[in-house]
Amino acid sequence: MNRTEFIMATAAVLFVAFLVGWFASWIVHRVTRVTQADMSELDKMAQALHEAEETRDQAITYLQQREAELTNELTQTEAELQAAMEGLGSLRSENERMSLELERRQGA
Repeated sequence: MNRTEFIMATAAVLFVAFLVGWFASWIVHRVTRVTQADMSELDKMAQALHEAEETRDQAITYLQQREAELTNELTQTEAELQAAMEGLGSLRSENERMSLELERRQGA
């Protein structure tokens, strides 16, 4: 093999390597290319996610408000119960005192 044949063989090998690389790049580009339909689907999914997050935030806000209302009602109910129990206790004491007074007057 003389020098010219060696150069031609090397050039042919390099050209074939270039073609194989270009073909591989083209295949990868075709496989990984994002189509307009894919972008549209991604936009729809992003919008749906955004709406779901807004709905979740509204639900959390509503639940926090409702929890505050129920806590307030529970506090008021407990205060009313405490007042009723104190009133009942004082009425029982009054009743006991009056019963003893009545027994004392009837016995005298």
